[in-house]
Amino acid sequence: MFIKDKLSHFIHRIRPYQVVILFFLLTGPYSVIAQQPRSRVDQLSDEDVQNFYKKAQASGLSEVQIEQAAMSQGYTLDDIAKMRKRMTQMRTSTSLPQNQQPSESSRGRSLPSNLSMRIDSLSPDTMRRDTSRKLKVFGASLFENAKLSFEPNLRIATPRNYVVGPDDEISIDISGASTGAFQLKVSPDGAVKVPDLAPIFVSGLTIEQAEQRIISRLRQGGYQGLGKPGSGTSANVSLTNIRSIQVILVGEVVRPGTYTISSLGSVLNALYLAGGPNPETGSFRKINVVRGNRVVRTLDLYDFILKADQRDNIRLQDQDVIRVADYETHVELTGQVRRPAIFEVLPGETLKTVMSFAGGFADDAYRASITLRRNTARERRIVTITEDQIASFVPQRGDKYEVGKILERYENRIQIAGAIMRPGDYSLEPGLETVRQLISRAEGLRKDAFMNRATIIRERSDLDRENVSFDLGKLMRGEIADVPLMRQDSLTILSIQDLREKYYVTIEGAVNKPDTVEFITNMSVADLIAYAGGFQEGAKPNLIEVARRIRQDSAGVRTTTQEIHRFSVDRNLQITTVEGNSDKSAEFRLQPFDIVYVRTSINYEAQRQVNIYGEVMQPGTYVIFNRQERIGDIIKRAGGLKPEAYMAGAQFRRQGQLIGNDLRNLIADPGVEENLLLQDGDTLLIPRRSEVVTIQGGVLNPSSISYKADYKFDDYISEAGGFTDNARISKAYVNYPNGRKARTRRFLFFTSRPRVEPGSTVVIPFKPIDSNRLSPIERVGILSLIGTLAATATSVIINLRK
Repeated sequence: MFIKDKLSHFIHRIRPYQVVILFFLLTGPYSVIAQQPRSRVDQLSDEDVQNFYKKAQASGLSEVQIEQAAMSQGYTLDDIAKMRKRMTQMRTSTSLPQNQQPSESSRGRSLPSNLSMRIDSLSPDTMRRDTSRKLKVFGASLFENAKLSFEPNLRIATPRNYVVGPDDEISIDISGASTGAFQLKVSPDGAVKVPDLAPIFVSGLTIEQAEQRIISRLRQGGYQGLGKPGSGTSANVSLTNIRSIQVILVGEVVRPGTYTISSLGSVLNALYLAGGPNPETGSFRKINVVRGNRVVRTLDLYDFILKADQRDNIRLQDQDVIRVADYETHVELTGQVRRPAIFEVLPGETLKTVMSFAGGFADDAYRASITLRRNTARERRIVTITEDQIASFVPQRGDKYEVGKILERYENRIQIAGAIMRPGDYSLEPGLETVRQLISRAEGLRKDAFMNRATIIRERSDLDRENVSFDLGKLMRGEIADVPLMRQDSLTILSIQDLREKYYVTIEGAVNKPDTVEFITNMSVADLIAYAGGFQEGAKPNLIEVARRIRQDSAGVRTTTQEIHRFSVDRNLQITTVEGNSDKSAEFRLQPFDIVYVRTSINYEAQRQVNIYGEVMQPGTYVIFNRQERIGDIIKRAGGLKPEAYMAGAQFRRQGQLIGNDLRNLIADPGVEENLLLQDGDTLLIPRRSEVVTIQGGVLNPSSISYKADYKFDDYISEAGGFTDNARISKAYVNYPNGRKARTRRFLFFTSRPRVEPGSTVVIPFKPIDSNRLSPIERVGILSLIGTLAATATSVIINLRK
């Protein structure tokens, strides 16, 4: 007999040795079993049971094989059931580690290991995304989802109409007056073997029929009254491990061929493995299941997709053939429908049926008619299908239906905007047909409404717009006739604020929050000062000015351009006087565009500070005492200079910038020009005498060397290795520590070098790079060319003379 799977081949090879293996397992520490035949399992300790099970697993035999071998050696079903119960109790109470727990694979239902897999399910992408804008065939996306495999659920009760076949495993549990358990595998010839009984043929039977046949045979084998009412003994037959079957998919599928699926697999499971019907040529509505050369069921995928109807999604049997036919009629439905797609139409179906496939009209669809483009024998033609014809219209192959969108227009809209209580859109209807009725429906005018004029923008029959204006005040008083409205009219009522500049007032000067604010009627100067946060500390309340625009027109040009009003306001914001008109100061009110100026006190000034550091007696921060204070004054206030102070290197900075200033004569003569007036933030640093001179730029060895009193400029250059070839010697200069600089001077043939002092930096600039200068090779080439031309010219002249 040909053995198909590895497990069956292994069992076939070890079958002669099962008795030897079982004898090894049940001897040794388990010899007590032979001494106590009446209750062997009860004599075993928990440790003996654990060791027994570990050795049984190490033998390579399954639990079913061990039980069958034990029964052939005289062990009863009660002994085996007790052993299984002992092991189950031990797992529950002691929580054995995972590697010591008995395997339950033979008790729980599982799928076969040799099932076919869909090819694209191995891809890392769980979804195949189609980025093209091509219209899809309805239903094709059902088989593009890699997570939707239609695999059967193993956690359901065994279907009573399930047909048993080879490689299925059937579990039999006997309980009651007699106990027992059997795990039976259907052999390739279709039979199961119960110990001490003849083989029971079950292949081709339903699980219900197989249960009846097995129970009937067990009654004959010693289980009297098994399954009969009142006998006290019952049996439960269930399907554990299921077999695999092979089905064939032909016709217009994406990947036709033979597939191995679970015996619980359905038509959709097999279709998914094959990629589903071919969207280009296959039918989604005529999928035939052929069994024994006879069509047993026809599956319409539209019923499953649209209604979740699985009546035709039957469970397959071994060697079933699934055939996907060619489609007969495809039509396109696009536009304002819920599911635009290519739909398959069966004979007898109408356009109404196709619309139901598409989910019906979208919310903004034009329902009055549908545009059809139909193929004829030579060309195409346009057909307009009215709403009444949809139910009876029969689609044809190649039809393309398009549902339009409603127009962005309103058949009865009128609008009102502006100085109205409830602006917006309203419907033109009986009782709302005139301007007064519309204003009443909008809950009336606002108080700021401009009553002299209102306008209606009206759409004419040629879609041009025209303006209709009228006196709103007279209309509301009934002095003129009411204005009738038309569809698409837009009524605008202006506000008086729309017809003027935006009013504001401004406050500047010594207040805490200078600002420009919106004008409010009846605002006084004190009100605006309070809004600005009150006076600053240095404000001068008795000098407040208000600048006002001149509004009155005059015959000639006025010499003054603004009106100026002056006030005295105390810090309690009480106006005391107004210049030239003190009796009306309390009644003075601001007008739009007024600017209020609050002046600062003459003698009020915030503290200004200077910093002095270095070799002074008391370095630190000092306030500028008066407006005439100079650098020499701050040195005196700092206690004078220390003996180490080097005034030639004193650095004076203003706003962070070094000011070149020679302060060495400042102490002896305070009147020198270098004794500058101090400003806020000035910094003076008086260092110690530096004993280093730095040479930078175009020298061979830029460096810093010690200052020598007898050294001159050229001596320091020599200390740095001399000038480089690209040094710009005539532009050399010295940067002194106090920020001043001295350059090289030339007069005729005489050159005057600057003096070098302690802490100075000697800078030799570089010559600019001449990118147009010829290289030595280029110069040699040009000279060679000139020489050649000269020799040629000489030769020509000599020949001419001859």
